[in-house]
Amino acid sequence: MAEHVRGGNSVATTLTASPHDRFRVKWVPNAMPHDFEVLARAILSGASDAIIAADRDGVITLWNPGAERIFGHPADEAVGQSLDIIIPERLRPAHWRGFSEVMETGQSRYGTGDLLSVPSVRRDGERISIEFTIVPLKDPEGRMTGMVATLRDVTARFEELKTLRRRLAALEPS
Repeated sequence: MAEHVRGGNSVATTLTASPHDRFRVKWVPNAMPHDFEVLARAILSGASDAIIAADRDGVITLWNPGAERIFGHPADEAVGQSLDIIIPERLRPAHWRGFSEVMETGQSRYGTGDLLSVPSVRRDGERISIEFTIVPLKDPEGRMTGMVATLRDVTARFEELKTLRRRLAALEPS
């Protein structure tokens, strides 16, 4: 459901997915598509970041072109698979404990908008460093139905920081 409030030359739109999930966006008429479905499709298909959604069992339900580029799995291969395809094997037990807890409680130990940094794995087995944010998906009664995450490959920046730290450590007197 969308409620529109006009003010000045802009429109504030409150989108309601359920009684528990409301958010407000502000836009200028005639400056962007009025059809939020068109806007959503453009964002999902054009984003350079990976946007991945999973159901409450951790099965991938959405895999955008950014996810294909970062992780190397084509969408038709990734959708329907477990999130395990991007989680390093040694981190899976901790991931699934946390994921299950969020699905049961609807609460994350990370605040809304917190940027999380973790190792990940590409289709070819290469380890990468990613940063991501998560958004819970809830049904109209407020029960968790899954999660959507926006992920970015920060491997180059992570490696640069490691190199700088090593150089700094080498310069410090013992």
